[in-house]
Amino acid sequence: MSKPFLSIERLTQQYPDGQGGTMTVFENASFGIKKGEFVCILGHSGCGKSTIMNILAGLAEPTSGVVKMDGFEVSGPSLDRGVVFQNYSLLPWLSALKNVTFGVKARHPDWSADKVEAHARDYLAKVGLEGDVVYRKPSQLSGGMRQRVSIARAFANQPKLLLLDEPFGALDALTRGTIQEELIKVWAGTEQTVFMITHDIDEAILLADRILLMTNGPFARVAESVEITIPRPRSRTEIVEHPNYYAIRNHLVHFLGQRSKELAGKQSGDADQRPETVRIDKTAPAEDEPSAPPPLRAVNI
Repeated sequence: MSKPFLSIERLTQQYPDGQGGTMTVFENASFGIKKGEFVCILGHSGCGKSTIMNILAGLAEPTSGVVKMDGFEVSGPSLDRGVVFQNYSLLPWLSALKNVTFGVKARHPDWSADKVEAHARDYLAKVGLEGDVVYRKPSQLSGGMRQRVSIARAFANQPKLLLLDEPFGALDALTRGTIQEELIKVWAGTEQTVFMITHDIDEAILLADRILLMTNGPFARVAESVEITIPRPRSRTEIVEHPNYYAIRNHLVHFLGQRSKELAGKQSGDADQRPETVRIDKTAPAEDEPSAPPPLRAVNI
């Protein structure tokens, strides 16, 4: 069995509890992500989703455990890992275009200025930003436009791993839906691996190849890995008609509403906490379904 592109091995995060002891957010978490895979993670606030993302980005150090990407241990920030935050995090004194070229120049210092700008414009166009709007500064853009710039900047740098921290959480429903579809189109044209935090179940089903489910903290763990058995390409209007959609959605709702509490607070000791794989497919024939009886035929006596 081949090793995953991104490997999280026995990851533990603890903080002082303010009373002389420690508080364990999650313990011995272990899971992998394949190259080019789009994975979402769901869980209640406080279970450690953002902490895991910060560790993957190299912005935080775990108490113990290791993260390996492409066979090498992750240590500190890198251009091989791009992050899109909920609050956009654009440079306010630069235009939309220069916010994108800033990173591209750092990624490709040998490129000419014309090549850098053409590359940046191409990715801005992929998220629907063309014409005079690329010369506007962030304060002159709507929230949806700012997030488009942030996504274009991240993809334009061509990182091996793209980390999305609730990138659509501050947007209205209509804008969120539009940018979700733009994100899928841009991702589909690349081989980039995506790890995304979201609290939106429907968004996760639309975007992801797999959804990781976390129990409540403390001592949270990644308990399940749910495969999204709905073929691509997907659209928001058509996905709800697929036979697997509500079966998967109901499983996610039940886990987050009930099982995440029932499984919470269980210490692992020294054991790996690997998620259970869950595959729900209403289109596949049931394994225990009895075979059809042979057809009757006339017999002459």
